[in-house]
Amino acid sequence: MLLYESTSTSRLYTKFAGIVSNRPDALFSLILLIFPGAMSRKPRIVILATGGTIAGSAASETGGSYTSAKIGVDDLLAVIPEIRHLADITGEQIASIGSQDMDEQTWLKLAKRCNELLAQDDVDGLVITHGTDTMEETAYFLHLTTRSMKPVVLTGAMRPANARSADGPMNLYEAVATAVSPESHGLGVMVVTNDTVFGARDVTKSCTTAIHTFQSPNFGPLGHIHAQAIEYQRKPQRKHTTESEFNVDQIEQLPKVAIVYAHAGADSALAVDAFASAGYDGIVHAGFGNGNFHSKVGEALHKATQKGVHVVRASRTGSGAVTEAGEVSDTELGSVAAGLLNPQKARILLQLALTVTRDRERVREMFRAY
Repeated sequence: MLLYESTSTSRLYTKFAGIVSNRPDALFSLILLIFPGAMSRKPRIVILATGGTIAGSAASETGGSYTSAKIGVDDLLAVIPEIRHLADITGEQIASIGSQDMDEQTWLKLAKRCNELLAQDDVDGLVITHGTDTMEETAYFLHLTTRSMKPVVLTGAMRPANARSADGPMNLYEAVATAVSPESHGLGVMVVTNDTVFGARDVTKSCTTAIHTFQSPNFGPLGHIHAQAIEYQRKPQRKHTTESEFNVDQIEQLPKVAIVYAHAGADSALAVDAFASAGYDGIVHAGFGNGNFHSKVGEALHKATQKGVHVVRASRTGSGAVTEAGEVSDTELGSVAAGLLNPQKARILLQLALTVTRDRERVREMFRAY
């Protein structure tokens, strides 16, 4: 039984497939004859650590207070020696921060390092340890900027590393199991926690403290994990990774995009005016319901679009799509509907779109495609 197909083996299979298309047994015999170890080597997974609660340390095993990013990647791996049965593991410390301090410079550093590693023939996948607060944003950014079919899996924890019943070790183990699964190829960037595999575009943190905090409210998870076996139910349908037109390898700074949040009685027009005057390239409005806003805010957003600021209408509701056909006319306002992206992910897509074009219709097309 073929347990794992390495990158080099896959290329060899393609090369000889036309010759022995009717004799797969002959093909595998040929591969084993030329490369005796090709079918037996363990996959190589690189773990990129950024900090977060999974690397946190608490004063008490049962207390609620802790400090993020106190434990290095080597110490994380030391508590789960079984993980090395799954793959040859190496680790790199990219950052040591709580994810509330995640920023765009770290995103760019992480994306560039991911692309460097994924381009190597002897690297079969990546696992990234990350704090949960902004994990969904980092995952979506990488979903649009990594350029490989190889699996990239983010994981984290809701309890610090030294807590009783810490969830980090199992999450990390299952993230590696997901990364080594041949069925994970081509699915883009994923988030793995609590025995569940989520797609980067759909996943969001839904609870402040519960270990089942990550959910995909519109479509559900990609799959589930049972005793390290991955069972997928669906695949991402929108463009990502190798189909993405976004390349950040030579980018040092992303366009400036802000989020303005709506609430009853709010005169958010002041915030809109402030961001437009401060030279921001774009504004995402986290609106009511189907991307709606107070009339004064609508006037401010329209003025901003006339100044060249790109405006995206998103929703604060947490699920459902912001549609182009509703109470707001995006044509009249000069705005773009976020679709199913929540405000924080709409911001990321707008930032990346503005690295490619300033044409509003092209930006609108990107929101339909990604």
